This record gives sequence, structure tokens and C-alpha cells, in this order.
Amino acid sequence: MLRAIRRYDLGELSQCLRDAGEANAHLMGEVIGTACRRYPSLGQCEKTARIEQLIRSGAWTDAALALIDLELPFWQVRRLAYDDGEWYCALSRGRELPDWLDQSIEGRHADLSLAILSAFVEARRIGEPESRSSVPAAKSTLDFRARLSLDNLS
Repeated sequence: MLRAIRRYDLGELSQCLRDAGEANAHLMGEVIGTACRRYPSLGQCEKTARIEQLIRSGAWTDAALALIDLELPFWQVRRLAYDDGEWYCALSRGRELPDWLDQSIEGRHADLSLAILSAFVEARRIGEPESRSSVPAAKSTLDFRARLSLDNLS
């Protein structure tokens, strides 16, 4: 039986990522369920299938990078750095700009994959429109958790 996954707003999801000790399939499901609008992408089935395979394999860092590729196509990883026990990830829309001109989004965590996911969620949060549309968003009929069978991974 599938466990219910709590729906977060992006600010709560950022806090959840900061509090997490390490990445796991349940946490990846939370990120996908809350922050991903293109997943599952019907036009990019290969990317969606690759993300699912990476999650099943426990390749959290590669899965986080693949999510950025799918969900934020105009963003790129500008910098990954490890300093004093923490990973720092900077995402940017203009990677070729000098640091002092670039407005990058940063995430940090002791776990590399969670630092990348934190930057991803922050980019999503900042890119979210201030006002909601009067047209309700359509929910996907494909349930990520059912397709991935999270209980089999625990």
C-alpha cells in the first residue's frame, strides 16, 4: 500500500529539504509532487523514464540534475563546491556571465543531492508567479508514487 505524501508549498518543501539527513525515494516523491510541473512529461518520455530509473537505482544526485534538465530547461548548474562540511550548488540562467553580473540561485546542504534539490526548489519558488491564475491547474492523472512503487524501495 502506498503511503500518503503530504503536499507542501515550496517554502515548506525547502525547509523539509534542509531538515533531511539524506535523499531517499520518498523525499524525491515529495519534490516531484510539489515542485515539478512538467513531470511526467508526455513529450519527453525518455527524460521521465530516466528520472524514474535513477530514483529506483538510488542515484539521487543524477536524479536531481535530471529534474533540473526537465523542469528548468533555461537554468544550468553554475557551480558545485564543497566547503567546511557542506555542498553548495548555484543555478544560473546565464552561466557565461561573470560571477559579479550573474544572479544565481543557491542551495546548500551536507548531502550533495539535497544541495542540488534545494537550489532547484528555490529556483522554482522564485520563478513562481506572485498571483495565481483564475484558471485551475490540471493535475496529472499519472501518479508518480504508484509508478515508482515506493513501498518496494523502503
